[in-house]
Amino acid sequence: MCIRDRYHTPKNLAAALSVEASELLEIFQWLTPEESARVMEDPGTAHRVTDEVADVLAYLLQLCEVLGVDPLPALAAKIDRNEHRFPAGRSRRESP
Repeated sequence: MCIRDRYHTPKNLAAALSVEASELLEIFQWLTPEESARVMEDPGTAHRVTDEVADVLAYLLQLCEVLGVDPLPALAAKIDRNEHRFPAGRSRRESP
């Protein structure tokens, strides 16, 4: 077993993904909605956001690889299920 296989288990990758997503969230934690919409205007903050997005994506893609999940068809299927469950134009009160 290669060292990568020993540490890149689904559990470890999911945990790392969660940590990286939390680091992305930390950037926005105390911002108002208006400030968060302008976060990419500051070069330093934009760089941090870009780095954390890359980290989240890297761990998500590694997790998909380990689990044998093709992420784009999985996303398309999820969007289809959500459109069926929550049709556009219906209020929350009308949802099943």
